[in-house]
Amino acid sequence: MNKNPIGIFDSGVGGTSIWRAINSLLPNENTIYLADSINAPYGPKGKEAIIALSEKNTEYLLEQNSKLIVVACNTATTNAIGYLREKYNVPFIGIEPAIKPAALQTQTKAIGILATKGTLSSELFNNTSQLYNNGVTIVEQEGEGIVQLIEAGLIYSDQMTELLVNYLKPMIKSNIDYLVLGCTHYPYLIPQLSKILPKHIKIIDSGDAVANQTKLVLEKYNLVNNAKIKSDNFFYTNGKPKVMKTLLNNVYDVKYLKF
Repeated sequence: MNKNPIGIFDSGVGGTSIWRAINSLLPNENTIYLADSINAPYGPKGKEAIIALSEKNTEYLLEQNSKLIVVACNTATTNAIGYLREKYNVPFIGIEPAIKPAALQTQTKAIGILATKGTLSSELFNNTSQLYNNGVTIVEQEGEGIVQLIEAGLIYSDQMTELLVNYLKPMIKSNIDYLVLGCTHYPYLIPQLSKILPKHIKIIDSGDAVANQTKLVLEKYNLVNNAKIKSDNFFYTNGKPKVMKTLLNNVYDVKYLKF
């Protein structure tokens, strides 16, 4: 079973940012990545629909004998991971916006959160925010339209730049010194964000934290793949394979899968 793959799913191509971090830390681990791009973004769909989509993705990854599943989607984590953990007998790793490190390290006592509607409106997100908002102003911004542009391969478009400028203005005005990326699609925007934000504002995403947690869970359940051979990494999408392939620097084959 140790040679079985780590299953990873997201509402689209964004979770490949999480895959990168996991693959970098655990290069021997086989992986299967599933992008439900046709239903991206999950945010506006409501909790019941998000749970149903997450369940569908999980079923497919389990059919491929995944030994552990990473929910590489903030919205799916905050709305569905509790249900998934109760229903399936496999370890799950979820993703939350990195509010804690930002809130503990801020000097200006103001941090920004750029996330999807589904994440910002979730109970889990609100509980986490309340834990760390004592004396810290948290400026929330829904990134409406961002995921759709990334899924369409328009990361560097004028439309994207216009959206980001509008979304970041209130945060800059509020004197934030940390910007937390609350969607796994958003790390691909770091080059543009860095151009728009003042240089003192630091950007935080969850990739490294998720990779470290994956390693700990694999060790806890004795699931580490110790084979010293090149790992097999498979990528599937029900959207546009070319978009994901480009994000993966055209190194990996991406297959269209209707599901």
